[in-house]
Amino acid sequence: MGKKIEQIAQDRGHTITAKINDSSQEVDYSAFDVAIDFSTPEAAFENITRCFKHKVPVISGTTGWLEKYEDAIEICNANQSAFIYASNFSLGVNIFFELNKKLAQMMAGLDQYRVSMEEIHHTQKLDAPSGTAITLAEGIISNSTYDKWKLNESGDHIVPIKSIREGTVPGTHTVNYGSAVDNIQIKHEAHNREGFALGAVIASEWIQGKKGVFTMRDVLNLS
Repeated sequence: MGKKIEQIAQDRGHTITAKINDSSQEVDYSAFDVAIDFSTPEAAFENITRCFKHKVPVISGTTGWLEKYEDAIEICNANQSAFIYASNFSLGVNIFFELNKKLAQMMAGLDQYRVSMEEIHHTQKLDAPSGTAITLAEGIISNSTYDKWKLNESGDHIVPIKSIREGTVPGTHTVNYGSAVDNIQIKHEAHNREGFALGAVIASEWIQGKKGVFTMRDVLNLS
């Protein structure tokens, strides 16, 4: 992701002023207009909040650290910085998120249909289910009578998520509503990682001059 982001940012006329791979690395934060964090769950919170303390806006696509998300927001606001976290920066996926919510609203009163989800990613992906799958499940829960999601487990009021790791798949997410007579399905299939990187760079451009916490819905004017 870092290499893709660097390439796209430079193609769009931006300059990469630093590439940080180690917390002990000496960094001149005054040279940054924005920082893009695609790191690891263990490093993300420290990376993000260190930038906030230097008033550097942050775009983060790292998943697996969200138990500290509210703490990060508090530090962002206290330092009058700016922040966008997204489980997926792909423009297509963020439109897919909105379609998923709308479909969940439409299906909420149709008890003959049961929802299920599947996500497929490359074998190097560390977390399961994906952050994107969790965002989709939360979109269903907030717009229906389902109240929780479970990995590889079904039951009343549960959104079951099946996670598959194979090959070099960039990311495929499917939401299915099945009944005895038919299925209704929506699907997003990424062909490569360029869409994720492009979305992160577009978010970085959008956040310039802003303070506060935003989402890709704000970037895409979907709010």
